[in-house]
Formats: sequence, C-alpha cells, structure tokens
Amino acid sequence: MARLARLTVPGYPHHVIQRGNNRQDIVRSDADREMLLDLLSENARKHRVAFNAYVLMDNHFHLLLTPDTADGVPAMMQAVGRRYVRYFNDLHHRTGTLWEGRYRSTLIQTERYLLACMVYMDLNPVRAGMVNDPKHHRWSSYHHYSGQSPDRRITPHPMYWSLGNTPFAREAAYTEMVRSGLPVEQIGTITDGTLHGWAMGDEAFVAELQKRTPRRITRGRPGRPASGSAEPD
Repeated sequence: MARLARLTVPGYPHHVIQRGNNRQDIVRSDADREMLLDLLSENARKHRVAFNAYVLMDNHFHLLLTPDTADGVPAMMQAVGRRYVRYFNDLHHRTGTLWEGRYRSTLIQTERYLLACMVYMDLNPVRAGMVNDPKHHRWSSYHHYSGQSPDRRITPHPMYWSLGNTPFAREAAYTEMVRSGLPVEQIGTITDGTLHGWAMGDEAFVAELQKRTPRRITRGRPGRPASGSAEPD
C-alpha cells in the first residue's frame, strides 16, 4: 500500500520524530548533539519554521515545529538530514544511511495537545530510563521552559504564554505539568498519531482540517483515541 503523503499545514504545530536506521545511535558525543541542534535551529529560521521544542535521544529526536508555509517543515528536515549525515559520516568514518527512512510527523490541535506534546517530549528520557527527572537530561527544551537556562534556539508557542502572567509563573506551571505526567492513553495517542501521521484533535478540529486537504488524516472516526498498543517511543 502506498504511503500517505505527510500532513503539513501552515500555522499549526507539528510533532516530528526522526529515528536512526535500525535504531542505531545518531549522536555519539556532545559535539554531535550541538551540531544537530545548530542545524535544526539554522534551517528552521531559513525555512520560516518556529522551533518550539525538542528533545534529543541517542537514537532519535522529537521536535515541535510551527511552519509559516506548507513546505517549511519538509524543506527544513531535508536540509538538516542531508547536512548532518555528511557531517556524521565524515567525522565517524562511516558510509551509508543514518536515518530510518523519512521522518514521521503529525499536526496537532493547539488547545488540546500542544502542551501535552511538550510534556510527552520532555518525559521521553525518563520513560527510556536514561534519567529519573527531565532536569537531568541536558538535551531538551525542558531547561528553557522550566527556567533552568535560556535557550536561544527556542521560539515559545503562544500557548505557553497562557500558563501565567510572569516568567516565573509560566515556568512553575510548566514544571508542575511535567511533574504530574500524562495518562497512559494520551501517551499512546501521541505516539501512534505521530508515527502514522494521523491528525490529533477533537472531532470539530479534525473535520475542519479535513476540508483543507484531500489526504486522509485519521485512522477512523475523527478525534477518537487510537486503539491498540502504540509502538514504543
């Protein structure tokens, strides 16, 4: 069966996952991580994509991106993918592919899923057993949003500003959201939606979005949580 075209619509947040081929590591040092983040940030600006949030793992990464144009995210990811593979292969004396095929992505309803998606991303290192608190994982935007250290790469989504009237109030509110975590069903919905490209939102949101694209954007009934077990993140 032919693969569905990626769903990408200007002005909406997109959750993106890119994995290493056969789950191999895509970074081997902090220098690799800095290079990857710099390329992501640089190409986000170049292609008019707001770089809202990220987490780098050893063998994959997650991004939250809001493009100004329909081709912003694909152009950004293509540029980063090609440039980083050349860098990585040259530095580590290897050849061949680095990525597990094309990146996975989904479009999300801001009010219902944006903050939940950020929490999901920041808890990824905890779920993977790498750390017991996201503050101990250096390579994520959690440090920016929790007030630990500013990150010049990040462009906060307006939804984040709704968490409080002052920086301290927003940081405290977001930190508490991460501490509280997400229901298991929501984790599964976010994972499954992103890996399969299903839009995430309530029925009205998905129905309205479907009018803007001929591409099928849900597995079944709009807004219904994904059934079955999700592929591990």
